[in-house]
Amino acid sequence: MNRDKCKRALFLCVKYLVSAAVVAVVVGPLLVTLFTSVKTQAQLASTTPILPPAPGAWNWDNYAEVLGAKLLPVAVKNTAVILVVSIFFNVLLGSVTAYCLQRFEFRFRRLVMGCFYLGMLVPTFVVEIARFKVIQSMGLYNTLGAPIIIYVASDLMQLYLYMQFVSKIPKALDESALIDGCGYFRIFYSIIFPLLAPATATVVILKIVNIVNDMYVPYLYMPKTKLKTLTTFLMNYAGAQQGSWPTLAAAIIVVLIPTVVLYLIFHKQITEGLSAGATKE
Repeated sequence: MNRDKCKRALFLCVKYLVSAAVVAVVVGPLLVTLFTSVKTQAQLASTTPILPPAPGAWNWDNYAEVLGAKLLPVAVKNTAVILVVSIFFNVLLGSVTAYCLQRFEFRFRRLVMGCFYLGMLVPTFVVEIARFKVIQSMGLYNTLGAPIIIYVASDLMQLYLYMQFVSKIPKALDESALIDGCGYFRIFYSIIFPLLAPATATVVILKIVNIVNDMYVPYLYMPKTKLKTLTTFLMNYAGAQQGSWPTLAAAIIVVLIPTVVLYLIFHKQITEGLSAGATKE
């Protein structure tokens, strides 16, 4: 018995140590960035980066400088437009496509589904040249339409989530509605789509986090200054603030705050949506 207790105690000790190490690796850089953002250059040079400034010595001028940047409102507006339009079409097309693939039998259905899954498996960078040519030929280069098309068409995660949820909805609901005289369109928006609310919440939250944090697509497809997003604004700001680590750290925190707050508020919905979609009743 004593040996078993020792093994359990050792296991718990190792588990807590590993968990603490993972938390330190994840949270440590964030704390360093946060503490750096409220220091002056002199404080940064004279104190360790892992400790905050002394009480009463916090410097908020870095945040005032960042919030006063001319491009920040432009970046916020562009990011908001891309978010709203992309998420609307992601939810609309993802839910409708998942419903059709999951509910109806038609020729080449398996082929269509295989093409979707193949698209999820192919790395983005493999087809980047072809994608760039397509966006350019559509006249969308250097417009907000370029990232919107890419975010809607290239990421099929929402299709997988919606298909998992649709598969859990009994077909008897559709059959009962058909008997009552409802068409498939009304069945979808009156019965099916409301039941997909957990999946929709998960898709919306994950899409917001992914789009706000993406730097590659806006940088490559929208180089114009007036088309900066939050991430490309931060990239330009970093170039303009060479050597000014406190101000740059404040800009990072400003860009980071929306996604962190959103995740903290809705992390339960994300977890429930993913776990519910991964199981069948």
